[in-house]
Amino acid sequence: MPFRAPVSDYQFLFEHVVDLQKVIETDRFAEADKDVIDAILTEAGKMCEEVMYPVQRNGDLQGAVLENGVVRTSPGYAEAYGKVAEGGWISTSADPEYGGMGLPHTITTAVNEMMSASCLSLQLNPLMTQGQIEALEHHASDDIKAVYLPKLITGEWSGTMNLTEPQAGSDVGALRSKAEPNGDGSFAVTGQKIYISWGDNDFTGNVCHLVLARLPDGVPGTKGISLFIVPKFIPDENGEPGVANTLKVVSLEEKLGLHGSPTAVMQFDGATGWLVGEAHDGMRAMFTMMNNARLGVGCQGIGVAEGAYQHALAYAQDRTQGRSPIAGGTGTIIDHADVRRMLTTMKADTFAARSIAMACAVAIDMTTATGDKECKARAAFLTPIAKAFGTDTGIAVSEMGVQVHGGMGFIEETGAAQYARDVRVTAIYEGTNGIQAMDLVGRKLMDGGEAAYRLLDEIEANAEEARDTFPELAEPVWEATETLRETTEWLVSQADMNDRFAGSVPFLKGFARVLGAHFHLRAAMGEGEYGARTKLARFYITRLLPEHGGLLAHAVRGAEDLYALSPEDLVA
Repeated sequence: MPFRAPVSDYQFLFEHVVDLQKVIETDRFAEADKDVIDAILTEAGKMCEEVMYPVQRNGDLQGAVLENGVVRTSPGYAEAYGKVAEGGWISTSADPEYGGMGLPHTITTAVNEMMSASCLSLQLNPLMTQGQIEALEHHASDDIKAVYLPKLITGEWSGTMNLTEPQAGSDVGALRSKAEPNGDGSFAVTGQKIYISWGDNDFTGNVCHLVLARLPDGVPGTKGISLFIVPKFIPDENGEPGVANTLKVVSLEEKLGLHGSPTAVMQFDGATGWLVGEAHDGMRAMFTMMNNARLGVGCQGIGVAEGAYQHALAYAQDRTQGRSPIAGGTGTIIDHADVRRMLTTMKADTFAARSIAMACAVAIDMTTATGDKECKARAAFLTPIAKAFGTDTGIAVSEMGVQVHGGMGFIEETGAAQYARDVRVTAIYEGTNGIQAMDLVGRKLMDGGEAAYRLLDEIEANAEEARDTFPELAEPVWEATETLRETTEWLVSQADMNDRFAGSVPFLKGFARVLGAHFHLRAAMGEGEYGARTKLARFYITRLLPEHGGLLAHAVRGAEDLYALSPEDLVA
């Protein structure tokens, strides 16, 4: 079945739901007018449909392999990557000084989501490079920028992020990798890193690794960590790939999904690297890349949800089974109530997650353009929600896609299971969704809830505005927001962080449910009373929004009953 890039959905969302216009009206992004954005989205959609989607199954069926120390990528990946790079799709938001387009990050986020829908395994490569570009733009010296940014922006070189070690996963401060001065401004980096997405490939001229390591005088924990750029080939005096560095791919992980994306165990043996940012300040520099990646990973989940939905919809429109329960039905399974329930849920949740992610991206762009502290706080607050809800949605929608296929969903021939396998890791990497939720109720509420309350005020104001046109939708959104406000107030009042953490995941999910209702209501207001988006909004608000009640009741229970059962009780 063909893939259709959701270009029109983005055009509607930008105009009626998340107000991209305010970004365009800033001096920073004044050249990105509606005509430019529409053209970019249209061309990106064609690229996803015609270049990336055709290699989607190849990556699953013939994944990347390591042969005699060389990574061999899936059939068609090199050619597809070449067209992605040639089209400038890696550098849509990068600094024009080094060859980027300088477009709003919101546009890059939309393009990345469409790329994820068409071929997630391949999209991971540009996402890692984009994060590295942003980290270098913010923290690297001018000399490093001059050598690396032009090549990364064109896609001639690619980038990775090296944090995790066998003994240091979420606890990054436990890393053992070390860096020793060489006496010439470079450093010898030694250590092993695991789970390195696109740790190597056979289609870029160089692979540039951002590596966390500790200098000899670095204190224990995260405060003693520094960041280094360590290339596969050391650039020569002309900035071209020179001699091979002392690093290698030890092995590639055998994974549940994402077979086309080589996930490497990397070994650095005194490899030559250069400090990025200040000594012992590596976590701050790396978090620039990680925050970029967290929104990006949320959109990977949303993209897979889109792909899985389209796959399931096409099957449901074609599969005949039983008698149609409705007059004038098609005779296919799309006539059946439960199939219709699943498909509508898939579409409604994908729209909700997409809107949250785009609202986060708009806040990032407004921060970039204006430096406004409230925009910065909003972007920070929405990031964990966008990451966790986006990936949870991808997992749930792809699982429903298998269910829509029935028995054929369990058969690899249909390709339905690939979406479920590929997306599963997105809830784990770049900070598990549990860590995102803990961040939301921890650091993101350290302002006393101010950023959250400003968001809730806007949701209620929008619901008040909608009362005349959609009273039956506005009222439940307003009431749900009040419940969410009370829950937020309870969490802010808890001095014991473990009581917050105990309810953090249901709180995040409940917050996302209310945000989703808000954006669906805005879509109805933007479309009118009888359109398809309004019908979808009615489904979400009347059938899915009520879940917020149970989630928020869970969020205020505290931690005590979680520990009522001892480890021995759990075993028994």
